[in-house]
Amino acid sequence: MEKTRAGTRRPASTIVVRPAPGKKTRALVKVGPLTVPAAIGRSGRSILKREGDGATPIASMKLLYGFTGGDHVRFLHSALPMRRIRKDMLWCDQPDDANYNRLVKAPFKPSHEEMRRGDGLYDICLVLDWNVSSRRRHRGSAIFFHLIRPGYEPTAGCIAVSPSDMRRILPLMRKGTTVRVV
Repeated sequence: MEKTRAGTRRPASTIVVRPAPGKKTRALVKVGPLTVPAAIGRSGRSILKREGDGATPIASMKLLYGFTGGDHVRFLHSALPMRRIRKDMLWCDQPDDANYNRLVKAPFKPSHEEMRRGDGLYDICLVLDWNVSSRRRHRGSAIFFHLIRPGYEPTAGCIAVSPSDMRRILPLMRKGTTVRVV
């Protein structure tokens, strides 16, 4: 993140997610000069990501767009395209379904994840291009950059930060920003 002549901050072109010392489920997210703590997958990181393995993929992934949900998320400063989560929004995680790793609409019988959640994790939820633009069965689905559980509990493979840290880094993100997990 660099300052322009007018003093405004320019979006970051790359965000680096590196392991935090001492615990495989924790990471540090670096956006320009900012570094914030994060939680990652319960199995740590993996170069061989598979559906349901609980690992965060070691990869470079573009930010595609985001979702907002919950009644307490009002105005967000972001250059990312953002959509409000509706009750009927689901994300297919059934590898043998034609909609695998896609947003789908309820009612939907195959295995899926609800986008509208009671725990607030997806009140700000950014979609990473892991197995989205070019899908392969069983390579993992719903790899998001979202909000953290209390105590930085591990995710199912996503990257998660606190709401205050998300609000600090969100203005520095845009469609196409690369999130590089090393």
